[in-house]
Amino acid sequence: MANANLVDTRNNFLQDVLNWGVFWLVIAFVSAGFFFNEGIAELLKAWKLPEYSHGPLIPVLSGLLFLRQLKTVPVNYGPVADRWPGVVLLLVAVLIGAGGKIIEIRDIVAYGLILWVGAILLISFGWKTGKHFWPPVVHLVFMLPLPGAVYYGLSTFLQGISSELGVYFLQLISVPVYLEGNIIDLGVFKLQVAEACSGLRYLFPILSFSYIFAVLYQGPMWHKALLLVSAAPITVFMNSVRIAIAGWIVNNYGLDHVEGFSHFFEGWVIFISCVLILFAFAWVLVKLRRDRIGLIEALDLDTEGLATQARRITLVRPSAAMIFAAVFVGALAVSWQAMPTRGEVQIDREPFVLFPKRLEEWRIGPHQPLDPEIEQVLGADDYLSVNMSQAVEPLPVELFVAWYRDQTDGGTHSPEVCLPSAGWEIAELEQIDATSRTGETFSLNRAIIQKGVTRMLVYYWYDQRGVRTASEYEAKLHLMLGRFLDGRDDSAIVRLTTLVDPQEGLGAAEERLQKAMDAAMQTLPRFVPEP
Repeated sequence: MANANLVDTRNNFLQDVLNWGVFWLVIAFVSAGFFFNEGIAELLKAWKLPEYSHGPLIPVLSGLLFLRQLKTVPVNYGPVADRWPGVVLLLVAVLIGAGGKIIEIRDIVAYGLILWVGAILLISFGWKTGKHFWPPVVHLVFMLPLPGAVYYGLSTFLQGISSELGVYFLQLISVPVYLEGNIIDLGVFKLQVAEACSGLRYLFPILSFSYIFAVLYQGPMWHKALLLVSAAPITVFMNSVRIAIAGWIVNNYGLDHVEGFSHFFEGWVIFISCVLILFAFAWVLVKLRRDRIGLIEALDLDTEGLATQARRITLVRPSAAMIFAAVFVGALAVSWQAMPTRGEVQIDREPFVLFPKRLEEWRIGPHQPLDPEIEQVLGADDYLSVNMSQAVEPLPVELFVAWYRDQTDGGTHSPEVCLPSAGWEIAELEQIDATSRTGETFSLNRAIIQKGVTRMLVYYWYDQRGVRTASEYEAKLHLMLGRFLDGRDDSAIVRLTTLVDPQEGLGAAEERLQKAMDAAMQTLPRFVPEP
């Protein structure tokens, strides 16, 4: 009799699992996997980087957050009538994913995948219930790599703060140190930008952890907000402490001891220290509350019944919305695979090695290669670094051009990032309008940089298939349009630099830079091709 009951129980469970609702849900997931495959591939690629190595844990943690919230939602055995918001969100997700596939920017496809997850929840549970599951869906954002321009800008900003704070700590403990941009000079040892930033790679997992911590925290909303935003200052502080300790070791024990310390301290030590500081901050917030509860009581850490909640997937009912989500996305995925792929566009350009030795009255000096490490960071397919000089001008103009065959995988490499990293301070930066000899008007960035008493005047702009602009965001937009219109995604950045001589003044440097720019623009289209 017992065996018969056991068999009946197993059969009932299989019938629940193998119902049509679960069937169409599985088909919807499989279809989405094929349609958003470029975004998934980009995630897998990004997760190999130290900054995003925590990525595989994010979907798991989001799933646990979802099951935890599902416990607060009563089981609905009746019909679900408000599925249409999920269908609308599904269409938006597909449009974003299709846009990313067309212009071949895989990050955008991954963004669409997250919206698709939210759409499936709304379709499965309806708007009235599904809208409460936004915390686990939003948490999926932490598995995505940041856009290149945002990443470089944010990392440079945090590098500067971390370096300055680390130097301040060293000065407090009487270690002789000098900060030049993001290069920390300890006399016998220089801590380069990459080293000073290495501790910041834990910012992204700490942000994810602080988000979960804020969700689990039971208290005022402003407490949750403080816990969430505290991740950045905590990580920067710990990285500054790491820099200060490394400097102290170099000053007292020499270079031989700092390498082992750096490898040790760049690992779990920073992460665990940041987590402990976050707990301490939460403890302070709890102490400020009037209910006088402890930190453990303030956190909802109950994990009982999650397996039971997971079995509620068997209650998903078949619906027209779910069938549409499965069939529509699946049909798009199949159609996309059947579409003929566009071959690589051949770009008619000359390599910079053929750049002329004379431009009008300007003599062009030999190419000056960059350091291998800087070349690797630059990532250009071809670049030019030469000095332009003429007999009537006492000072030269440096012309630097970096050309990229495919810029869709990264951001524009702004001098606003590389110049401070090399120790230059940007004293003045503005966008101005310039006019070429042919009458073309375009915008460029005009900057005055300084290092000590040395000042330089800089012009730079982005060239996207003949469209010259000072804005890196406008450049990125033209890059995407180029990929859509003719399959080209090549781009370049052009920079001219000259010394500001105190004897001749800024006006003479400005005139020299404009003359050099006019001469260079006459031949640049051979090497930075227009449409």
